[in-house]
Amino acid sequence: MDYHGTTALITGASAGIGAEFARRLAARGADLVLVARRKDRLDALAAELRASHDVRVDVVALDLTEPNAGRTLHEAVGRPVQVLINNAGFGSYGPFVDEDPARSADQILVNVAALTDLSHAFLPDLIAGGGVLLNIASVAAYGPTPSMPVYGATKAYVLNFTEALAYQLRNTPVRVLAYSPGATETEFFDVVGTRDAGGGVWQSPAQVVTGALRALDGRAPSAVAGRTNRIATAVARVLPRRWALTLAGRLASA
Repeated sequence: MDYHGTTALITGASAGIGAEFARRLAARGADLVLVARRKDRLDALAAELRASHDVRVDVVALDLTEPNAGRTLHEAVGRPVQVLINNAGFGSYGPFVDEDPARSADQILVNVAALTDLSHAFLPDLIAGGGVLLNIASVAAYGPTPSMPVYGATKAYVLNFTEALAYQLRNTPVRVLAYSPGATETEFFDVVGTRDAGGGVWQSPAQVVTGALRALDGRAPSAVAGRTNRIATAVARVLPRRWALTLAGRLASA
């Protein structure tokens, strides 16, 4: 895809995968709208990208747990967006009974409610501009995740929601993709509080973004980052759910 003349909005853009998407798309000529809570981080990244690539970069500091985040953001941007990357999200690890209820609620608000509201708010722009809707899911979406029950459930929603949208919009010029990274070297695991939530083969944000941009050139409604993760998710999909649950539980406690 030629990104010159397009505007790409990226949530969770202050670090990790979101910041890498910003750098790649700016290098391909896209103007950007960077969204996250940490305005200082966004301002620093915006200055870097303006200097390096001579593109327009707008910054919106927004807490995606706020109600109607999508509509609020659409009004704040005030111009058509051709690429929407719903990357913002976070997780928690451990027994659900010990989890802070407010934290669980915020996970659902960011990972599910805000992503849904943003997709709805910007979809008319994407259809009119023949654009891209890229929702970041997770390998946790492909089966039960006993060590991260709320996070896994939210990402299962992202995967199924995005695949359904891809089918609904199959006869429009919009490219819709759910992309599922596995363990990635980002601040995600600092927020979770342990690297035990990762497991498997770790990737860099650059590897994840390279795979996502490549997947956008295809027509599949969803894709998984990395060969090892693709094998694992394929196995999870064909196993009986009880077996998949038992296997996931044993791996989490190993």
